[in-house]
Formats: sequence, C-alpha cells, structure tokens
Amino acid sequence: MPRPIRFVSTSLVLAAAAIAGCSGYGTSPSAPSGSTGASAPPPPPSGMCNAQPAQGAVGQDSTPTVVESARTRSGAQMARILRPGQMITKEFNAQRLNLEVDASGRVVAVTCG
Repeated sequence: MPRPIRFVSTSLVLAAAAIAGCSGYGTSPSAPSGSTGASAPPPPPSGMCNAQPAQGAVGQDSTPTVVESARTRSGAQMARILRPGQMITKEFNAQRLNLEVDASGRVVAVTCG
C-alpha cells in the first residue's frame, strides 16, 4: 500500500476511535431513582428538556447523583457538565440538559440545549 494512502487510512481509523471514545462523555446512565422525599413535577413528554424544574441543582456539587436528579427533573434524555474553558459543541439539542460548573465543580447554571 503506498505511504499516503496508509497515512490517510490510519488517520481515519484514529479519528473514528477518538469520536467513539467521546460519544458517552457527559451523559448519565439511566438508573432507577430512589425516593428523595420531595415530589418532582412530571417530566416533559418525549424527552424534551425543561430546565426550570432542575434549577435546584444550582449551588450543589456536580456529583453523579445531582446530575442524574437534575436530568430526571428536567425530562431530558441526556445531561452534560460544562466546565470552565472546556471546548463544547454549540449545536442545540432539545433533549439535552447542560450543567455549567465553576472550577470547583459546583453547578452555577442549568440550561437546555
């Protein structure tokens, strides 16, 4: 195989592996939720995100429990944590909850997209 074609093939394989490795970053696995004592409003239909019910996460540490609770309350299908200076995609996804955190990992904003 000529060298330029091998380089392109290798580059494509490495790029595909990198993308596949990042595909689950920032998502929360679905897990049975235990009773927290507080009643949450029902989630919006069909996985559409509504950030208002998840605003209780602001000021809390971004632990997996807090992220999953906020995701469930918002009705979103997935959640991601946005850290200061982190490169992120800017496409809008109506089924995704964004939890912006400060340098110490404390949630400072909850939005959809």
